[in-house]
Amino acid sequence: MGRACGCRRRGAERLACPAPALRLRPLLQLLLGLCCGASLGHCQQGSPAASPPPQCRIQKCTSDFVTLTSHLTPAADGFDLDFCSGLRAYSSCTTRTAKACRGNLVFHSAVLGISDLMSQRNCSRDGPTSATQPEEPLPEPCDYHGRMMHAHAAHTHAHMHAHHAHGGHAHAHGGQAPPALGGDMPPGYLFCGLFGDPHLRTFRDSFQTCKVEGAWPLIDNRFLSVQVTNVPVVSGSSATATNKITVIFKPFEACTEQRVYQAQTDNLPAAFDDGTVSSDPSFFSSSSLEAESSSSSPGGGASASTGPDGRPRALWIRERAPGRHVELHARYIGVTLVVRQLGRYLTMALRIPEELALTYDPETQDLQLCLNGCPSAERIDRGQGRLPLPAPAASPPALGLQAQRGGVAPPRGGFSVEAARQRCSERLQHRDIYFQSCVFDLLTTGDANFTAAALSALTDMESLHPHKERWRIYPAPHSSAPPAPASRPMATEHLAAMTLVLLVATCGGGGVVF
Repeated sequence: MGRACGCRRRGAERLACPAPALRLRPLLQLLLGLCCGASLGHCQQGSPAASPPPQCRIQKCTSDFVTLTSHLTPAADGFDLDFCSGLRAYSSCTTRTAKACRGNLVFHSAVLGISDLMSQRNCSRDGPTSATQPEEPLPEPCDYHGRMMHAHAAHTHAHMHAHHAHGGHAHAHGGQAPPALGGDMPPGYLFCGLFGDPHLRTFRDSFQTCKVEGAWPLIDNRFLSVQVTNVPVVSGSSATATNKITVIFKPFEACTEQRVYQAQTDNLPAAFDDGTVSSDPSFFSSSSLEAESSSSSPGGGASASTGPDGRPRALWIRERAPGRHVELHARYIGVTLVVRQLGRYLTMALRIPEELALTYDPETQDLQLCLNGCPSAERIDRGQGRLPLPAPAASPPALGLQAQRGGVAPPRGGFSVEAARQRCSERLQHRDIYFQSCVFDLLTTGDANFTAAALSALTDMESLHPHKERWRIYPAPHSSAPPAPASRPMATEHLAAMTLVLLVATCGGGGVVF
């Protein structure tokens, strides 16, 4: 896509450029511009959620061209005239925005694609241009899901146009349809949850019970950090439970400044550390947010996600039950996070876009429990969700945790195995891993509050986990059973397309000469 190329990435070896024979066909060059330009606009920076600079209008040019030509049929009379008019309008638009888009890989890809298509269709540079259609409203820049769905729609139009441009036949890639590039499907989401002693459900639906005493990161990337602090539950047991959760929403363009949320036992605030409750700095308490919500909508409450002007907020907190249940919504990165207090301990459940969850610093990836699970030395379970049932605790610990600041309360009584199973079966219908975790926690601690924690964790999982067919996880019957296949963290159906996008992204980091 350029005359010279030095494809490189930070921390990676220099990549050789493809041979001329392997360069993209002109139509795929344009398709690449359509897909990337309609989505995030910064493929060369590898930023999954970034939006194009406001002064560069290549996305608008691309959207107009797709609108003008996606309905054309090559077999119809006058196709070439109409198609050439659309190309001239596209070329004129790129000319007007050329200065602002200088150095933009998507822009230069589009320009090359336009030139090649005009040559193929024998389009003259001078002539009538198609009338611009009414401008389609662009998605809110701080609405992740809207941005991704807009990108998906633009890709669908571009793919349809590529199909019609070849008379309904796909000539590229050895006679097969060109692969879907960037934005080929609606955004996918992943789930992670932590509750109880603690029990961890990773992005790959691996269910683990761990010790992990002290502070541990669940997620740590350039958009979001989530850290939990776990403390011993009862003396004589390696089991711990979470008494502190820290969430950092990192600065993101014009959507939000950095916001920090901290929850601790008996202190589940409905505001960030700076007193705000949303990305709108004019709201410094949940009461002001609720007052605005009530006044702006007849039902009240639902408009907590929108500002006074009706536009969606990028980030906000919603208190479901004072001191017991809080939701954090980060619309600008598509993240929903739920924090609860049950008894003396906290639970956490989170849904995050797949591409953001997998965007991390390679130096810190091993430290993210949601991504890779607990280190083997910190695991209590025997793998495949099989928990060793401990001897019943003598009694629930006083207040469930530390009776004194410096120590762990001794046990004073507890549940038998049958009593624990009976208590858990009253709240949990399926004898899956959540039921097993409930029994384990009751036997370990004697604290009946862990039954509610298991139920709440299950409820939050069913609310946030995007794949219903993967909700239920049952313990393996014995150690010789083959491991259950882990869910793939990334869609790999279009491996060739992903390779192409990676090549474009790395070239965009520096060294592409136009």
